[in-house]
Parts: sequence; C-alpha cells; structure tokens
Amino acid sequence: MARTSVRSAVAAVALALVLTSGAVVISGGGGDEGAGRSTPVAVGPAAPLDGLRGGDLDQGVEALRSALRDRPEDFKSWATLGTAYVEQARTRADPALYRAADRALDRSLKLRPGYDAALAGRAAVAAARHDFRGALRYATDALAENPYSERALASRIDALVELGRYDAASRAADEADSRRPGVPVFTRYAYVHELRGDTRTARRVLEQALDGSTAPGDIAYVSTALGQLAWRQGDHRSALRRCGAALRADVTYLPALECRARARAAQGKTAAAIAGLRDVVAQQPLPGPVLALGELYEARGDTARAREQYRLVHAWAALARANGVDPDLDTALASADHGDRKVALRAARAEWERRRTVHTADALGWALHVNGRDEEALRYARRATATGFREAAFLFHRGMIERAVGDEGAARKSLTSALRLNPGFSPVGAREARAALRSLGGDAS
Repeated sequence: MARTSVRSAVAAVALALVLTSGAVVISGGGGDEGAGRSTPVAVGPAAPLDGLRGGDLDQGVEALRSALRDRPEDFKSWATLGTAYVEQARTRADPALYRAADRALDRSLKLRPGYDAALAGRAAVAAARHDFRGALRYATDALAENPYSERALASRIDALVELGRYDAASRAADEADSRRPGVPVFTRYAYVHELRGDTRTARRVLEQALDGSTAPGDIAYVSTALGQLAWRQGDHRSALRRCGAALRADVTYLPALECRARARAAQGKTAAAIAGLRDVVAQQPLPGPVLALGELYEARGDTARAREQYRLVHAWAALARANGVDPDLDTALASADHGDRKVALRAARAEWERRRTVHTADALGWALHVNGRDEEALRYARRATATGFREAAFLFHRGMIERAVGDEGAARKSLTSALRLNPGFSPVGAREARAALRSLGGDAS
C-alpha cells in the first residue's frame, strides 16, 4: 500500500512539473504534418510529455485526480489536470475529454482568478477545438499574467498561424525565442519559416533543437519534425532516418510511426506502410492517418477497406462536432475526395470565413473544383501557393484546376512541380497527377 502511494505521488509530481513548466502545448491542427493530399499541415504536434505518454500519462492523470480529492483547493494541480486531459484527448482521439479539461481549468480559475497556467490551458483547449480566436485571447491573457509562460507563448504562435496571420506569427515566434527558447518554441519558429518557403532555416533550427535535446521525449518530437519536413520535400530516405531516430528514443511515439509509414508508402513499400498506419489508427484514429490508410487501400484496389476508413473520418467529425470541436476543414478535404461534394463546399466556405490560411484556401479551391466551379477555384488555389510554402498537394490541386480552366501550360508547370517536390505525396493524388500530366504532353516519369 505504501509503495503504491509513493508511486502515485511521484507520478503526480512528475506530471505536474512537466505540464506546468510549459512543455505541453497542444496544436490546433492535431499534428498531422505532411499528411497527404487530403490533410492540412498543422503547426506541429504537442510538445512531448517527457516520457509520460499512454499508460504513463493515464497513471499521472489518475494520481492527480487522487491527490485533488485530498487537496481540492490546489489550483495548480487543477490546471495541470486540465492540460493533461487535453493531451489525453489528443493521444486517444477522444474529443469528449475536452469537457473534463474545461471543468478542471474552470475549477483552477475559480480558486485563483487570472492564474496563467490555467489560462494557457484554456488556450490549449480552444486550439484543440479549432477555436483559434479563443486560443489567441486566452494565450494573450496568460501572457499578461506571466510574459514568460512557454505554453502561452507557443499557443499564441499556433493561434496566429492557424488564423493566417503569418506576419504576426513571425513576430510572436521571435518574441517567444527571446523570452523562452526551448523545444516547443523552436519547432514553431521553424514552421513559421517553412510557411514562407524557407525550408533551409526551418531545418537548421530543428537540427539545433535536436542537438540541444537530451530527454527521450524531446528527441522523439524534434526528430519526427525533421522527418516530416524531409517527407514534405520528397527526401524519403532522410524521413525514414529521422523517424527511425525518433523511434529509437521512444518506440511508441505515434507521429514517428505515421511519418515512417508515409515514407515507406512513397518508396512503394505498400504492405509495410499499411501495417504501420493500421497500428497508428488503432491507437489514434485521427483524420490524417485514417485518410492516408484509406488511400493506400484505394491505390491497391481494395475499395471496401478504403471506404471503411473514409467512413471512419466522417464518424470522427460527427463525434468532434458533438463535443464542441470545429471539424469543417477535415470535413471539407475528406468529403471533396471521398464523400459528398456539396458538403465539402459548405464546410470549406464556413472554414474560410473563420480563418484564412494557405490550408483553408487550398481546401476551398479544391472543393470549388470538384463542384465544377473552376474559375472561382483558381483564385483560391493561387492564394494557397502564394506564400512560398512548399506543399506538393497544393501544387497538385492548383495544376488540376488550371487544367480544368484550359491553361495547359500552367497546369503542366504545377503538376510537374508537385511531382518533383514530393513524388509520393499521396498514393492516389500522385497517380492522378501523373495521368493528368501525360494527357498534357508532360513528362510524368
């Protein structure tokens, strides 16, 4: 009995130290970087929990709950528990846990109004629900209380990026770097540069972050970010190497398993890629890996299994919406390719009104295209590629739209660029890009 109590207390203290130090920052987009033609790139996955994942995280949460039964006035632990629930929701793909996070954070703020860690936790919940204006507001409030809150600094960058306010995000990243340099800030700083097409700086910053990382969680997190960056740039060997390093640090790290599976798929190792994505989806059925698995099944002609995955995305969207999460971007992209095209356009328009990013521009352009509104679609496809962000799926979408409006020269250029950048960006999309390029007299080899 005594040993169990000590173990629970240690777990609670470890979780509290990690979470309240600002190591956990939940990304609004779910961490699906480079997820293929049907998934947007998010700011980045949650910063690592220093080894507290899966069962460790669950044990830490239960230890906190037990401690709070004895000390219900502990506002710090309530804030820690709320943020931990957000992380649990992400790792389990269970948006129902956001309500538990709300209750814990509300309790913390009732006990200590203006507590910065609880406000930063609210920013994390808002971002996870895709309420990026709310996330920005809570992060700003937290920084007014504590200008050095790492979690709030990183959440502010996330929110500005997801709102399409890239200049402000760049300034926020510079400010965060000057106040609290560390892995969560470095990875976001890198992504802000990547959005502008500066992949060299993004890679350099991530490599510096990796050089300074010693904890297995940090190594897994940053190595995976480097692997995802390499994958998006078509360097599949480097992606495999980086994700392999991540898995040596943490064999259970799902983003690394997903990254490795995508790289294997791009190399034509379909069976291994399917096996890897099935493992990821079994533990974390989020839209990115689910759609990627469906497209691998579709590419090899297994339409029944592909449809199962596409239905799972729509089921997730319904569950997310029921728990206060805005799933319109995921719905737009999934429905445009694998569902109701009219639903895709409604969702894309609604998301565009809320936030105007390169990802929502791409989603709206593609939804307009599949509904036959190509002249209008082209404006958004051009906007999606205007910042210099190097994403093969965006170039593929733009090329197909240019082909539809009769601009064959521009279509050849865009489709060629997509395939040169990342020839394995999507098993279905890459195949369609090559077929379209051949029909235009281009070199699809």
